[in-house]
Amino acid sequence: MTEETAPQPKPAEFAAYLAARMCHDFISPASAIVSGLDLLEDPTAQDMREDAMGLIGASARKLADLLAFCRVAFGASASAETFDARELEKLARGVFAHMRAELDWQVEPPGVNKPTARTLLNLAQMAGAALPTGGQAKVRAVEEGGSIAIAVEAVGPRARLRPEVLAGLRGEGPGEGLHGHWVQARYVNLFVGDAGGRVFADAGEEKVTLAATIPA
Repeated sequence: MTEETAPQPKPAEFAAYLAARMCHDFISPASAIVSGLDLLEDPTAQDMREDAMGLIGASARKLADLLAFCRVAFGASASAETFDARELEKLARGVFAHMRAELDWQVEPPGVNKPTARTLLNLAQMAGAALPTGGQAKVRAVEEGGSIAIAVEAVGPRARLRPEVLAGLRGEGPGEGLHGHWVQARYVNLFVGDAGGRVFADAGEEKVTLAATIPA
């Protein structure tokens, strides 16, 4: 099914899917913080005070990392049009701190434009999600002939790219898959296309490859 013939949600529906995706990521650490506070307030659970403080601290860090990441990966991030690659690496590592996969970040350009920044972060997160039992997500980016070439490899046991993610990256509709996984991939397809670039994906045995080319 091609992008032209695939059923696509209306803009308002697409925005709702994207908002739901982010809320899904935020609700887990936010709920854990509330659970920790409840333990602190429970007079019968004072022996668990240290565990509660640990839960609150870890969950607060995860929530802050996700919010900082999503501000750039999904949002406008104020009026910034150029992003320091070192800051993007910091955002990506913040998210990977709460994943089983490890991040290998090798981005050569010191600064990149907004579409490239969004692509790097989104593809990196998608590579980490493709490694549910651990592995390594390798993020590479070089500038060649006026374009930024991005290559992201997820290598590890049980490396897997969900069909709805592959469909989204190809510009296809969600089909019967989960919209939360599809919408991020479709969002990447949309803003890369709007920037005049292309995005690619391939899944093999214990390896998922994501790539994009974007005008610099």
